[in-house]
Amino acid sequence: MNIIEFYESANREKWLSQIRLCDWKAGPFLCELIDKDKFHSTLGESSKLFLLTDKDKLVSFCTLCEKDEIHDTEFSPWVGFVYTFPENRGKRCIGLLLDKVLSAAKQSGYENVYISTDHVGLYEKYGFEFVGTMKTIYGGESRVYRKNT
Repeated sequence: MNIIEFYESANREKWLSQIRLCDWKAGPFLCELIDKDKFHSTLGESSKLFLLTDKDKLVSFCTLCEKDEIHDTEFSPWVGFVYTFPENRGKRCIGLLLDKVLSAAKQSGYENVYISTDHVGLYEKYGFEFVGTMKTIYGGESRVYRKNT
């Protein structure tokens, strides 16, 4: 397995075509941000999209972004767009990406990373602690977790 940063890859179209195959509603939104060259202007100029690959196959992906669906907070950066393809679920693949994200955040001088999710019991397995429930930009509420880098 290998972790690459999407915007540093020479094979962006190949990886984007595989992201398009994800069966999660946020996948098309991520692809739209990339297609319309709005990834950085929407999520923050220093934002990154990390890909966990197995040779030429995309296994999992997530972002490390300045902004996420929780606005008007001092929290940053955010882990987002966390997805593992069904055939790889249960193998703790996202843990490899989370380690990379934590390392990248620490290298950039951040003490914590945050994640907004409806999942209960998933991110706790990776050492995230529940901070509270916050309003999203969509009008709903989401659970927010934090982990020290």
